[in-house]
Amino acid sequence: MTVTTRRSLLEVRKTLRPNWYRCPIDPAAFRELMEPCDNKGWLQAGGHLVIFCLTGCLTIYLFLEEEWFWLVFSLFFHGIVGSFFKGLAAHELGHGSVFKTKTLNAIFLRSYSIVSWHNFHEYAVSHTYHHRYTLHEDGDREVVLPLEILIKKPLYLLQILTINFTGGPVTSGLIPVVKGTFETAFRGYGESVISKEWSAALYASHPHEREPAVRWARSIIAFHLVVLILAISSDLWILPFVLSFQQFTANWLRYLVGLPMHCGLRSNVNDFRKCTRSITLDPISEFLYWRMNWHLEHHMFAGVPCYNLKKLHKLVAHDMPRVRTLTGAWQEMMEIAQKQKVDPAFEFDTAVPPKKNHNQAIHGTSAESIGDLAPRSLK
Repeated sequence: MTVTTRRSLLEVRKTLRPNWYRCPIDPAAFRELMEPCDNKGWLQAGGHLVIFCLTGCLTIYLFLEEEWFWLVFSLFFHGIVGSFFKGLAAHELGHGSVFKTKTLNAIFLRSYSIVSWHNFHEYAVSHTYHHRYTLHEDGDREVVLPLEILIKKPLYLLQILTINFTGGPVTSGLIPVVKGTFETAFRGYGESVISKEWSAALYASHPHEREPAVRWARSIIAFHLVVLILAISSDLWILPFVLSFQQFTANWLRYLVGLPMHCGLRSNVNDFRKCTRSITLDPISEFLYWRMNWHLEHHMFAGVPCYNLKKLHKLVAHDMPRVRTLTGAWQEMMEIAQKQKVDPAFEFDTAVPPKKNHNQAIHGTSAESIGDLAPRSLK
């Protein structure tokens, strides 16, 4: 479908109403899983931030001690940790489901977002559509299939192992993100979060959401200008690499675990089991990824806090497809990519158990909740 034939999003909201299949689940157990916990929120959000601060302080220390060899390794690991801020830490905090105390959600959301050049206002509008119309091409242009597997290109592989200048699916590129932030700040259509075409479509239908995004883009620029001024005035040239460029450094792990979530799967279906993957990860990667490897469970019940997704999976596993391993998911995607070379319209049809009767006790507002993600104009 070309850009010129796209329907307006206001029309899409009136006519496109996917009747999503959700696995039956015990209502009492579901209510318990939906409950946020401040202690678990501190462990996830606070823990990730502490690791970021530790790797950042180590990087600054090695710079001051002129330990150049070890500095490279420190920057590498600091980049790995920081690359999961934009669209992941900020994503889950944007749902408002990490902390029971809403003020803590708001504080951490802004902290993670400003450091990672993440415009959470613009993302909230886009991601609301992504959840409500997952991979329906009229309503979800945040993820547009087919997704190209760029890791097969040597230049892109080099970028995700060093500094990513151009970006790509699920990774942040220095040039499009910084350029896009400035464009948004001056009321243009930037690519710091989403494509220009998608940004223009969203704001055409939801003009009142534009001003908060503009103000936040200006706040991001102001923050990183202050970082640059501090670096110049103190001769601490490593500071921008710790607080401004970490989002674009060594984002290879972010790419490896993030791309499988929708790549190669079915579009325009009303069953999350066919358009979303869950994968198993080691505990460290799962923590940095904010448990979004349980992505199918997240889409099916988006109001469940990330730290409860594994428990949710165990309750509905009998009605879910087989969970892929990381290597299994990549092997599957590579095979799909080969088939798409012959047939560009090919999509992998995941084998799933037969649909069961919806559990009417929970398949209402709570089950369909996406937390606090939706802006006022999309409530």
